[in-house]
Amino acid sequence: MAKVRHEAAWYPLEPGETVLDGLLRQGVHVPHACRAGACQSCLMRATSGPVPEAAQVGLKDTLRARGYFLACACRPQEGTALEVAGASELRVPARVVDLESLSGDVLAVRLEVETPLDYRAGQYVTVVRADGLARSYSLASLPREGRLELHVRLVPGGAMSGWFARDVRPGERVHVQGPAGDCFYVPGQPEAPLLLAGTGTGLAPLYGILRDALEEGHTGPIHLFHGALEPRGLYLVDALRALAGRHPNLHYRPCVLGGGGGA
Repeated sequence: MAKVRHEAAWYPLEPGETVLDGLLRQGVHVPHACRAGACQSCLMRATSGPVPEAAQVGLKDTLRARGYFLACACRPQEGTALEVAGASELRVPARVVDLESLSGDVLAVRLEVETPLDYRAGQYVTVVRADGLARSYSLASLPREGRLELHVRLVPGGAMSGWFARDVRPGERVHVQGPAGDCFYVPGQPEAPLLLAGTGTGLAPLYGILRDALEEGHTGPIHLFHGALEPRGLYLVDALRALAGRHPNLHYRPCVLGGGGGA
């Protein structure tokens, strides 16, 4: 049986069980979201013991060298002991400065971080609540704007989205971890065509990317398709149409599956 030590206590792991599942099963609060190795919100650091290579896939070399791993992907070998610590040193304190309804089920959450984040529009960050609840959101903002803008879809019964919608007021404190992700604009080919397509709050990173591209002087055609099931699922329509009106190379196409076709 493998075991993991977290905050001075040892916890046994069942055969094939991940560090994340084992700790959660035994009542240990660990920030997590996707549980599939994509969001990196369950990032931990090994202080002693072997870390399986599969638990470090997708991490930066600098993080791997320091012993960081994804708890949701870490399945220690039978008979091994792994001592771990949280990744709190990678989290930056932040506060909510503004909340804005963008549609019936999309809320813009704007944050100010105590330490400036080095990010590119289109990447994502993980928001960690005081109780450890964590969710990852793409960045719709540009670094020069000084605030992080997240587009939060209000999910019925959603723990984090419901908290933002019901309980959070400006001044609320959270932590931000990241950035991560490779979806962003790379200057160097200003005449190349760009195709951006997404549905729902998948617009958030695209909104940041296209504005970044335009500010970088991109001259090639930019085609943005934003889809929704119904017209009410679209948002930022007026802002995007106005942006397209100022930039002839930007072609914006809102699309809906029902309720009258394209908006």
